[in-house]
Amino acid sequence: MAFPLGLGLYLLFTARRAHSAPGEEPPRPERPPGPLIWLHAAPEQPGGHGALAELVRRLRALRPGLTVLISAKGDSHWPEGSRVVPPPPETLPDIHAFVSHWRPDLAVLSGASLPPALIHETDRCGVPIYLVDAVPPPPGRRPRFPGVVRALLSRLAAILARDAEAGRGLRRLGAAPARLDIAGKMQEEPAVLPYVEAEREALAGLARSRPVWLAAGLPEVEEAAVIAAHHAALRLAHRLLLIVVPEDPERGPALAARVEAEQGWTVALRSADEEPGEECQAYVADTEGELGLWYRLASISYMGGSLQGAGSTRSPYEPAALGSAIIHGPRPGDHAGAYERLVEARATRELRVPGDLGEALSDLIAPDRAALIAHNAWEASTAGAEVTERVAALLLAALDERAPAEEES
Repeated sequence: MAFPLGLGLYLLFTARRAHSAPGEEPPRPERPPGPLIWLHAAPEQPGGHGALAELVRRLRALRPGLTVLISAKGDSHWPEGSRVVPPPPETLPDIHAFVSHWRPDLAVLSGASLPPALIHETDRCGVPIYLVDAVPPPPGRRPRFPGVVRALLSRLAAILARDAEAGRGLRRLGAAPARLDIAGKMQEEPAVLPYVEAEREALAGLARSRPVWLAAGLPEVEEAAVIAAHHAALRLAHRLLLIVVPEDPERGPALAARVEAEQGWTVALRSADEEPGEECQAYVADTEGELGLWYRLASISYMGGSLQGAGSTRSPYEPAALGSAIIHGPRPGDHAGAYERLVEARATRELRVPGDLGEALSDLIAPDRAALIAHNAWEASTAGAEVTERVAALLLAALDERAPAEEES
């Protein structure tokens, strides 16, 4: 296929770069039979690959047995059973060899990812390419050769923009309106965690309509901030109950002892089968796999690790799906995309320093304020799930349309 001078110069430039020497790349596994969708995860994807991981889940749920091939670097958390392979180097021979081996029926890119050699060679091999959750590449990540972005956009079968602003930006860069649709922003991660209803009823009965807040995935470095925040909030709501889920469950007994020694509070320990009775001020839930239960009991959830830790240890979509208002700090960890969406929707209370936690908690004890944030978070998270479902359905429809043509040929 002929291509503009700018794209030709870019491809010539990249072709001169060194790529994997013959024999160094491990042999590729055999291509599985049946339809195959190739999903390329750009290593620089902002906010990680949570949206793509959820798209994989929806594709496989809607079409059991479908092979979704993921080319990705790093240790992103892909759905169980995913077929993940190293991405091909950005050179025409490497990409041609990759596409010739795997023979994908469709290729999927996401976000601002427009790898020139990959798009050109995949299109030349006759594989339709879809750009989902699409946004314009920032100026610093666009090829410097003239006309390259316009040429790449023209080779895409469809562009599903994240929002109207992204759609306008892509049209300015040369995306054809006939191939561009405003699909919405996909959901980054699955949301609803399981729980045991009998346990919820029993604990709700023990709480007896007390206000409850949760510190989820709390690292040791943030324990002092949570204790101080609870101490401050107790002045306004003396029946307030704190539930703490330590990041490390083995930290539970030591944390309970610390709180009792420093504050003189009555503390119950989940691993010791103790119950949060009327006199209990703090409940250390040092067991695993029960966060769905604690989110359902707590009207407010602080996301541990987001203030002083290495980053939020849990996804904010977990409390968002269960009606708990979210408090968090400036460190999103692996969940940057999810926090970005919720902050834009005014669906969280964001903190800057640990001392802000007590003030935010005291403010959200008012049921109407917590309910507004929780409602906004639920709407933002469920809207993303609907978008992901629509994108998956569109890709499967394109796959079905392609199958008869391949059989005839």
